Amino acid sequence: MIDFPEPLQEETDLYEHHRVVVDKGQSLLRIDKFLIGRLENVTRNRVQIALRAGNILVNGKNAKPNYKVKPNDIITIVLAQPPREFELIPENIPFNQVYEDDDIIIINKNAGMVVHPGYGNFTGTLVNALLYYFQEKDSKDYPYLVHRIDKDTSGLLIVAKNEFAQTSLANAFFKHDVDRRYIALVWGDIADDEGTIEGNIGRSAKDRRVMYVYKNGEHGKPAITHYKVIKRFGYVTLIECKLETGRTHQIRAHLRFIGHPLFNDEKYGGNQILKGTTFSKYKQFIQNCFSTINRQALHAKSIGFSHPVTNKYMFFDSPLPDDMAAVLEKWERYTHNDRKINQV
Repeated sequence: MIDFPEPLQEETDLYEHHRVVVDKGQSLLRIDKFLIGRLENVTRNRVQIALRAGNILVNGKNAKPNYKVKPNDIITIVLAQPPREFELIPENIPFNQVYEDDDIIIINKNAGMVVHPGYGNFTGTLVNALLYYFQEKDSKDYPYLVHRIDKDTSGLLIVAKNEFAQTSLANAFFKHDVDRRYIALVWGDIADDEGTIEGNIGRSAKDRRVMYVYKNGEHGKPAITHYKVIKRFGYVTLIECKLETGRTHQIRAHLRFIGHPLFNDEKYGGNQILKGTTFSKYKQFIQNCFSTINRQALHAKSIGFSHPVTNKYMFFDSPLPDDMAAVLEKWERYTHNDRKINQV
């Protein structure tokens, strides 16, 4: 019996961060017992796993399991969120496995697949598929999520297979030690070859299904996206995005914020002809592109991180999915023909 957060919750909701200042009158007490008494709904097992994973610091240094807290100690802790309860059924759903060992599994998720169950999506998810996969292997492994990818975004995803790996990876994501790079096709000719987008992201007050960038920082949470141009097609641009934070719909919201929404992103206005001519042949070309990639043109192409157990650096890269490669080929041909016409 498990439960997962509803869609639109952030990756940071997959872990929790605490900062505790020990009282001046505190007597010597083992750190696990101290934290169990100070933090709500935290078990001794979760604290001990966090200690082994190096997720608990005392005055900036890793705490040993037998450490006894002292007055005025400053304790910081990162805990992976335990799943909440509801019934979840293993389902025989195919998925693209890139790598697996005793602690993690790397998935190249297809567009259209929801990562985890939530409101309106209790079946047909990647988690349902992984439960069936582990069951068929007669394994005690379990899918512990450490980050997410939107339903209609394709690409690489790390899933932990045990609580220790989840806790260790949660700390890596919290400290921004995971290198995630996305490929995106956006509307317009971005002025700079590379840049950084900063702006707090929170739910839109007008439409709770989408996220909004609050540039003055009065609402939402800080978010940073770095980008660089890969290729220009005149009316659209192919870029690489590197995430420094993991807010919901971060790339989608940030790119709309700077006036370059993702190509065919329905929720963020990219499913309209935003740049180009008024010629009927161009309109027909764009509609043909929208039919080729009937989702936002966003792919989580690569991910680099330290293994949660061995600490070995690992890097995975994935090819562009067929729909995204096909739409790029269409733009290649269109701009090539356009140049030929202009040269006549």
